[in-house]
Amino acid sequence: MRGRPQPRVHPVPRKPEEGAQDVTGNGHDYVVKAAGLITETLGTFPSATDVKSEKSVGVASFGDGGILGPNEYTLQLNSNYNDTTSVCAGHSGCTVWQQFLYATDYLTAGEAAVFMQYWLIGWGSSACPGGWMSAGGGDCYKNSAYATAPDMKITALGSLTLSGAAVAGGNDTVVFNNGTDAYSITGKDSVVKLATVWNESEFNVVGDAGGSTGETNNLDLGTCTVAGGATPSIKITESN
Repeated sequence: MRGRPQPRVHPVPRKPEEGAQDVTGNGHDYVVKAAGLITETLGTFPSATDVKSEKSVGVASFGDGGILGPNEYTLQLNSNYNDTTSVCAGHSGCTVWQQFLYATDYLTAGEAAVFMQYWLIGWGSSACPGGWMSAGGGDCYKNSAYATAPDMKITALGSLTLSGAAVAGGNDTVVFNNGTDAYSITGKDSVVKLATVWNESEFNVVGDAGGSTGETNNLDLGTCTVAGGATPSIKITESN
């Protein structure tokens, strides 16, 4: 099944406050940065031990279908957010950002959504372009169509993957794999022209939207190791 998700916001990245708790998310994370442009990124969990449960903390309930309680999370693969493209239409300070997402219970209990969310950060005080919605603070966003996927328990984290790809002049694609099946959706790269500026990728498991506390997990960042070659990568550890 495919459709158009209701516009629940997955917030703009923020820098953590000085002295804030050293937990993952809300701007505190490792990213992989390429010397050139990125065309595709795959996020995986090579080892996920002692993952027993998950629950939402400090995130208000949504009127658009968002559900609180256990097993509410997102897998997010996020691009860099400090470059501009022609989609900013000359708005000073405007930059583009794109998220590739798997979100549990997105619209219906027991049913997840796989989609992309696009951003014009710093668009300014003028009205957002047609088809875009205001996120407040001068930022605009919109969603791609979505593909429905199984609502996977957090205990299955080690078998889950999320990938994003961007093709200049073509389509961008997000693919979620639960170890047995793949679920994907495509959208035109021209929405924000990600392929022309994509040089950083962030991947992690965090809360299901709803402000800064919704974009974190309760794990502390550990080490980060780097591998080069034809398929460069980073590997990070998180634990509590």
